[in-house]
Amino acid sequence: MKSRVNRVILIGTGAVGSSYAFAMLNQGVAEELVLIDLNKEKSEGDAMDLNHGMPFAPSPTKIWFGDYSDCEHADLVVLCAGANQKPGETRLDLVEKNTKIFKAIVEDVMASGFDGIFLVATNPVDILTYAVWKFSGLPKERVIGSGTILDTARFRFLLGDYFNVDTRNVHAYIIGEHGDTELPVWSHADIGGKLISKMIKEKEQYSQKDLDNIFLNVRDAAYHIIERKGATYYGIAMGLVRLTKAILQNQNSILTVSTYLSGEYGHRDLFIGVPAIVNRYGIREIIELELSEDEQSRFSHSVDVLKDIMTPVFNQKS
Repeated sequence: MKSRVNRVILIGTGAVGSSYAFAMLNQGVAEELVLIDLNKEKSEGDAMDLNHGMPFAPSPTKIWFGDYSDCEHADLVVLCAGANQKPGETRLDLVEKNTKIFKAIVEDVMASGFDGIFLVATNPVDILTYAVWKFSGLPKERVIGSGTILDTARFRFLLGDYFNVDTRNVHAYIIGEHGDTELPVWSHADIGGKLISKMIKEKEQYSQKDLDNIFLNVRDAAYHIIERKGATYYGIAMGLVRLTKAILQNQNSILTVSTYLSGEYGHRDLFIGVPAIVNRYGIREIIELELSEDEQSRFSHSVDVLKDIMTPVFNQKS
């Protein structure tokens, strides 16, 4: 008989966090979900509201408003707290504000005796994931950022729409910073095993110009959504649930997460979005794709942009 249950702690119940909690309940991913937020009344209301939907859920989930002491027996802490991206503001503009917020949060989590996995969603996610790793002292494999998981999903959706195929049968990655310097890995993008680069050469209705526009729409999607509704939250919430399932169910899934590089792709000492195998122990292995010369150059530029921001914050020497 199972002696313990999967407990997930959600810190930050704003638009992203509450959307994540709703998706978690609808998919029946964890047995326990604890909500933590400075706005106690809002989080208590969320817990009540979610519990009232329990009769319609696929499986029971115990949900409550808690505190940092609940982290001691948690398997996963999901960080959605922090300042939001405002219209006209880039994700990197948020770094100073959110690094300070995260230092206090991570110290409180670790003081509980937490020994699980951190999943970071707050922007700028690559830099804040590095911060969580530094502040927590946990092994790098057990600190994961949402990285380019949403960008990759957007990419696959738009490619599926363009080629009129199920988006789940599109295999293509966005890697690099979750932000303006991210890049598409066209050299490995395929549908049903057939390279997209070959598909556009075989049929006149397809073109590289269209593909370039698809990538631009992926890269700038957050800005377009923020202009229209103030924030993005449904897509990333579902991406976080996908990552949660990969971890709690030991799926060994390949997802484009923000993870620590130790020489892969020619770089080290930063967290950045690359394909990696995710399971119950965190990051099992990084998938090192053979990039084209242009892709490698663009990836290196993405690394440089992140390091330029990180250096004064973390006093990096490399």
